[in-house]
Amino acid sequence: MKTKNKKIIKNIGLLGGSFDPPHEGHIAISTTAKKKFKLDHIIWAITKRNPFKKKSRLNLNTRIKLSKKITKPNKFIKIKYFEDKIKSNRTINLINLIIRKNNCKIFLIIGADNLIQFHKWYKWKLISQKCNILVFDRQGFKAQSLKSIAFKHLRHKSLKFINFKKVNISSSKLRKI
Repeated sequence: MKTKNKKIIKNIGLLGGSFDPPHEGHIAISTTAKKKFKLDHIIWAITKRNPFKKKSRLNLNTRIKLSKKITKPNKFIKIKYFEDKIKSNRTINLINLIIRKNNCKIFLIIGADNLIQFHKWYKWKLISQKCNILVFDRQGFKAQSLKSIAFKHLRHKSLKFINFKKVNISSSKLRKI
């Protein structure tokens, strides 16, 4: 897609989280999002601390190294840590930075479990105005996410539920091993 001044608009996927640890489920949703929405690349924005979770088991540097290792065959995935740069772990601040630095459309990639509490995210309505939100179903969360405040408010405006071959794995399950 081109603008009037012929600058190319990139389609950038954004998958944020603690990645504690990163796993094949993250790769699967990244690959599916890239194919379905013709994304140029996907940024895995690793947070030092997810505001909705307790302390991470693995330290930040380990999670970054593991993420780089698992994504090595997938050159379209970029591992980034922005919080020192933007002095925040708020998604809206990261989206604003990416938009400022790139001529792009952003596709925020989240799991259905995140949609349930999306209305608690800082400036969640503004996030939905600035990007397309791609919601990937997670085992046992779809029914609850379809009843969520965010789903009822956003419905079809900027939100898409993505059907894909689910990987029955999660960071929570891996931490219990």
